[in-house]
Amino acid sequence: MKVSIGIADDHQLFLKSLGHLINSFPSFETVVDALNGEELIAKLAFCKPLPEIVLIDVNMPRMDGPKAAVEINRLYPFIKTVALSMKDDDLTVIRMLKAGCCAYLLKDFHPNELEKALLEIHAKGYYNADAFNINYRRLILRANEDQSLAISEREKEFLRLASTDLTYKQIAAKMFLAERTIDGYRESLFEKFNVKSRVGMALEGIRRNIISL
Repeated sequence: MKVSIGIADDHQLFLKSLGHLINSFPSFETVVDALNGEELIAKLAFCKPLPEIVLIDVNMPRMDGPKAAVEINRLYPFIKTVALSMKDDDLTVIRMLKAGCCAYLLKDFHPNELEKALLEIHAKGYYNADAFNINYRRLILRANEDQSLAISEREKEFLRLASTDLTYKQIAAKMFLAERTIDGYRESLFEKFNVKSRVGMALEGIRRNIISL
């Protein structure tokens, strides 16, 4: 049985093209689409079967991505919500994660990447795009450096603040630290988590139960 998918995006051409692409994957089919969050919520009330995964554009009229994700997670907590974005805007994506999304996808994705992401979301409940950027040499070295992977209390505090909409400069002020020290915490966690972005760091912190949004 195919995994059911829902899509919300205010660009009709992209919406229909994405639907056709997903329907070409052997394991997936679209069961509902909408041009904004409000329309999606209305359609879900009559949708049978309900989608197991819903892809939600961040910027939409009438009801944007974060509001739509919050409402879907409230009404249908079993539906996995996924953010769609035109750009890798860390703060915007973190807003979507805080709204309940389990992953984010950039709209310039390759079809193979989209299919892999949907399979991973369905199987694991999350998807971290940074996994595509794994440096295997570093991964092997890390296996022999378990002690160095421990997360300090100050790093945990930084990670918690970095998962909000605060800028790095604001985080430095809040922690009473120099911005250079904050940069050091960021690079350290990028290394320990094997990620390359603020969003990837936040996702990995959530996955490891170090923080919760």
